[in-house]
Amino acid sequence: MSLIPFTILWVILAVALIALVIYRRLIAVEEDDSLHIGPGEESKVLQQTALAKKLDVIDRWWKILTIVVIVYGLALAVIYGYVTFMASSSVRIG
Repeated sequence: MSLIPFTILWVILAVALIALVIYRRLIAVEEDDSLHIGPGEESKVLQQTALAKKLDVIDRWWKILTIVVIVYGLALAVIYGYVTFMASSSVRIG
């Protein structure tokens, strides 16, 4: 049983997770932590709200993808260990 396709899928998921982290960092650079409540700053409030919603969506996907990558990686490691154990225990001397 070859685990190469499953390993490639795990690597693709891990790269997607890293890309998502980089994308979030690039988006968060535009974040303004100042509170804009004065007259004429309504557009800034709308921009901050839109950016916060975008970051929330990215964070939700980051959490989901992190869990998937960890669980899939652990499952892959367990399957690899099982396959290796079975292969080594089936070797007969004599």
